[in-house]
Amino acid sequence: MKTPPRLWIWLGVALAALVAITAALQALNNLLWQLSYLLPGWLVGPVALLLFGGGALLLARLAWPWLVDLRRQSWKGSASATGRPLPSAPGSRQEAAQQNLEAIDQLLNRIRDDVGRQALQQERARVAAELQRGDLVLVLFGSGSAGKTSLIRALLQEVVGQVGAPMGSTGVCSTYRLRLRDLPRGLQLVDTPGILEAGSAGRDREQVARQQAANADLLLLVVDGDLRAAEQEVFDALASLGKRLILVLNKADLRGEEEERRLLALLRQRCLGRIAPEDVVAASAAPQSVPMPGGRPVQPPPELDALLRRLAQVLHSDGEELIADNILLQSRRLSEAGRQLLGQQRQGDAEAIVDRYAWISAGVLAATPLPVVDLLGAAAVNAQMVVEIGRVYGVTLSKATAQELAVSVGRTLASLGVIKGGLSLIGAALTLNLPALLLSRAVQAVGAAWLTRVAGRSFITYFQQDQDWGDGGVQEVVQRQYDLNRRDSALRLFLDAALRRVVEPLQRRKDPQLPPRPVARPPGPPPAGPRSPGPQAEGGAGGPGNRAP
Repeated sequence: MKTPPRLWIWLGVALAALVAITAALQALNNLLWQLSYLLPGWLVGPVALLLFGGGALLLARLAWPWLVDLRRQSWKGSASATGRPLPSAPGSRQEAAQQNLEAIDQLLNRIRDDVGRQALQQERARVAAELQRGDLVLVLFGSGSAGKTSLIRALLQEVVGQVGAPMGSTGVCSTYRLRLRDLPRGLQLVDTPGILEAGSAGRDREQVARQQAANADLLLLVVDGDLRAAEQEVFDALASLGKRLILVLNKADLRGEEEERRLLALLRQRCLGRIAPEDVVAASAAPQSVPMPGGRPVQPPPELDALLRRLAQVLHSDGEELIADNILLQSRRLSEAGRQLLGQQRQGDAEAIVDRYAWISAGVLAATPLPVVDLLGAAAVNAQMVVEIGRVYGVTLSKATAQELAVSVGRTLASLGVIKGGLSLIGAALTLNLPALLLSRAVQAVGAAWLTRVAGRSFITYFQQDQDWGDGGVQEVVQRQYDLNRRDSALRLFLDAALRRVVEPLQRRKDPQLPPRPVARPPGPPPAGPRSPGPQAEGGAGGPGNRAP
């Protein structure tokens, strides 16, 4: 039996303590021996006690921080940082799935999207019901001519569908129940629509089949020969689900024994490393009838012995594990869907914060222009932006830490030439719309907003990656955000907003006679009701704000 690592640690600690005690006793004996030559007999004991006790206190003082840290680590191992006991390790896959569902409940409380939250709640209820179900679910896949329905009919020993119908006849999933001898659970056979069919209807049926695969305990892929390219893609997709998969070579009666062995060996070679060789079996669900001279043709019975033996072995030995793995996989997939929805919500909130601080930066520089736009000079504004973005992602940052992050990104912007490149882009876009007197101030203000936007999107990536800049570091993240935000579509949207928020207010401040930019209205009659005063009534031409003092 293998010795637990913790036992070796304690044995090492005990051995080290024994050596230390032996060394301490030896040192005490030497100290008493030496003091007996220097001091009277009645002083040897008190002086030795004083020296030895003082040394022990000094060692304890030096070791105290280490002991406190060791105790803190031990406490963290048994309780969370909030003082509440940590959840116990699951004893089974069912318990692990139940813990995942409880974590999903906490996740759902943080999602504001009603539609998405309700969809996740419905899926959560379905997965919770899966914990209580009794039957194993076996889903069959195959092209329209591979013989799926014939295989199910042979397994059930009764007709369950139209066999020999044209391709694509199975338009919906059909479920049938089967009991195997000595198996405590029932077996649900799900016949999926044929895959690899042409047209939009075929693609829709294939999507239904893939959804069934996600909820299956055991998968069967039925083929009637070597894997074609499209069937290989289906096999790869099913094998990547992490579920048990059995490949059935149907229509064995149409080929001789040598050809059957060759095809089985070829299929096992193609599936090597994805499924076990024993999970590639041959079958003949509906053998062709044998003509008899002068009589009725003889219909041979189905040849399912190899498939039934393999199914019995798998379900008897691993049936409970298959159910547990499937339920755990479904609960994890549900957790991932919830995290993705929460991630989208967080990204939207964080981008709103970035936009708000971008226009704050623009307003600061529009009111107090600088000789050059220096993002390091606006680091205080960006530091508060970092704090708020971190709060969206559940991270609490001190102002000093946020300031360091803001300055680091600002320096990266400067070192990569992003500041110069951004100002060139903004200046080229605004040159055609502004006179020279306003151009410098507008470029500074709009440029500050755009650079703050690039920095803020970089911070979002940092928090999305669990406070990690990635392998390429902060330079790669900033460069990628710069490239994304300088694209024509993104830059055009930003400049439209900048014209409304920054440029036009600067123009009206310089020339109060300018009318405000007209707001686009939908076609149709004007809305009924009293007309509210527009911006001209407050400071436009002819208004009170335009009177001479």
